[in-house]
Amino acid sequence: MRAGHKVRAVVRDVIRARAALPPEVEVVPGDVTDAPSLTEACDGCEIVYNAMGVPEQWLADPALFVQINVQGSVNITRAAVAAGVKRLVHTSTIDVFAAPPGGRFDETNLAGHAKGTAYERSKQQAEQAVIETAGTMEIVFVNLATVYGLGPTGNASLESRMFRPVLRGTLPAVPAGGFGVVFTEGQALGHLLAAERGRPGERYILCDEYATLMHIARTLTEVAGRGRAPLTTVPAPLMSLAATVGELTAKVTHRPPPIARCQLQYLRWNAVPDSSKAQKELDWHPTPLAAGLHRILTEAGGKSVL
Repeated sequence: MRAGHKVRAVVRDVIRARAALPPEVEVVPGDVTDAPSLTEACDGCEIVYNAMGVPEQWLADPALFVQINVQGSVNITRAAVAAGVKRLVHTSTIDVFAAPPGGRFDETNLAGHAKGTAYERSKQQAEQAVIETAGTMEIVFVNLATVYGLGPTGNASLESRMFRPVLRGTLPAVPAGGFGVVFTEGQALGHLLAAERGRPGERYILCDEYATLMHIARTLTEVAGRGRAPLTTVPAPLMSLAATVGELTAKVTHRPPPIARCQLQYLRWNAVPDSSKAQKELDWHPTPLAAGLHRILTEAGGKSVL
């Protein structure tokens, strides 16, 4: 909007969205699982951002990953093609890449095999489905590291699972391992830059830095000046047992387990994303972890989260 563009948001709950979005944003009802609802939403648009998806690594019904991440992306792409959209920016994940545990990877390391979890496979399938559906429409892929920061959070978010207990001093230990992280505002800017400067058919990794869970916790307490970082990491066999028991319990309670085996697998991957391509081609700049955490703690939106 600041650049003079008209912005239209497709939402499932119009009332809730209008309360959260700036008044200049045009809000239209729609659902990616309801293909006809997307036709009018794309009409007259030059660029479409497919930023939807199920971010959780675990769901009680894994079929939802395909229904939303894969078929939902197909529905959006078809609607965009029918509306004559020039470019689609597709939000994906670093999970579509391959690297040895603890290794480093960039956009050239696209996995040539089906990944190990339902979430990962759905994101792989979504990328391929978008390519097959797009025809001559330009596609640019944005592959995000683990997102944290301002705005709504879900069950899988760092804010709800880790930041709150660290600041309350109630998290005695964390699993070993880590992952790449990216701040919300930085990844949003990355999407805009991808739309403006990204090369058609290319992928761009957005990752501020790699961080272990212990480093994130310690940085948070240092920036906040309160809370207590975990004292130790949990041994791998104990984490595996906890994940297995948690998933069995979740089948009864129908609530997400504290940590699922697929989440543990992601932590043990422990790979380091390289965002050099986005920095060079898009002129995208990472947000240091301490700076992102400071924003969460000082912004009005962050106070409600933490």
